[in-house]
Amino acid sequence: MASESAETPDAPASAKQPSLFRSFIAGGVGGMSLVLVGHPLDTIKVRVQTATGETPSLMATARNIIAKDGFRGLYKGMSAPLYGVTPMYSLCFLGYGVGKKIFCDDDAFKELKLVQIGLAGAFSAIFTTPILAPGERLKCVLQVQGASGNAPKYSGPMDLAKALYKQGGLASVNRGFCATLARDGAASFAYFSVYEYLKVKLTPAGEKSPSVGGTLLAGGLAGWANWMFCLPFDTLKTRLQVAPDGTYPHGIRSVFAELMRKDGFFALYRGFGPVMVRAFPANAACFVGYEFAIRVCDWVGIP
Repeated sequence: MASESAETPDAPASAKQPSLFRSFIAGGVGGMSLVLVGHPLDTIKVRVQTATGETPSLMATARNIIAKDGFRGLYKGMSAPLYGVTPMYSLCFLGYGVGKKIFCDDDAFKELKLVQIGLAGAFSAIFTTPILAPGERLKCVLQVQGASGNAPKYSGPMDLAKALYKQGGLASVNRGFCATLARDGAASFAYFSVYEYLKVKLTPAGEKSPSVGGTLLAGGLAGWANWMFCLPFDTLKTRLQVAPDGTYPHGIRSVFAELMRKDGFFALYRGFGPVMVRAFPANAACFVGYEFAIRVCDWVGIP
C-alpha cells in the first residue's frame, strides 16, 4: 500500500523534506504552540502521577488545583518549559533532520519506510535531552510544590535552579537525564513515524500537503502514539525528579522497584487519562505551528 500511495501525483511533493535550517526555525514555533495549548493539562498530569494511594481523577485534580491556586495554578511552572521550548523543539526537529540524513534512504518518505523514519525521530532525543532533562526537573518540582498544603518553597525556576545546584551541583539539576533520554528516544520513534505516515495518507490527491484539519488530526494522533510508548518512562522520571535527595539511590531502578512493591504494574500508566487528553490538542497545535512556519519560510524565501 505504501508503494502504491507513493505513486500518486501528490506523493513526491509530500516526500520533499525541509532544510535543516527551516526545520530548526519551524520546530521552535511548533514547540511554543505545544506548550501554550498543553501546559494546563501537563500540570494536572504531574499532580496525578505524583499522588499517593488511590489515583485521583482528572476532573478532581483540576478542581483541587483551581480551588487552591486559582485558574493560574494550571499554568504553574510554565515559564521553565516555555523559556526552554524554542531551543528544545528547534533542536528536536533539527535532530530529526540530521537523523533523516543518517538513517533514511532517498525514497524513505516516498515509500513510507517507517522504521527508517522512526530511527531518525529517535535520534532527535540526543539533541533535546541536554536541554529537556534539567527543564523537566525544574518544571516538575514547581508543579508539585504546595500540593500537600504547605506554602510554596521556591519563587520560580531560577530560585529553584540555584537551590538545586547548591544542594547537589549539576547532578542534582540534571537528575533524570538517562530516564529522559530513554523516554524521548522511544517516544520520538513513534511520534515522527506516525505523523509522516498520516501526513501522506491525509493529503488529498493533487495537493502538496494535508488541510489544516488533516494536519491537526495527524499531529494529535502522533501525540497519542508518542505517549503510549513513553508514559511508563515518564512516570518513573517524574517521581525521580521530584523526590528529595537520596530517596532513590539507584535512579529509576529504585523508583521502579518501589512502585511495583507499593502500587503495582498499572501505576506506570498513572495519569494515562490526563496525558491522552493533553496529547491530542497540544501536538496538533505543535504540528500546525510547525507546518505554518515552514510555509512562512517558503513565503519569505528562507533556504
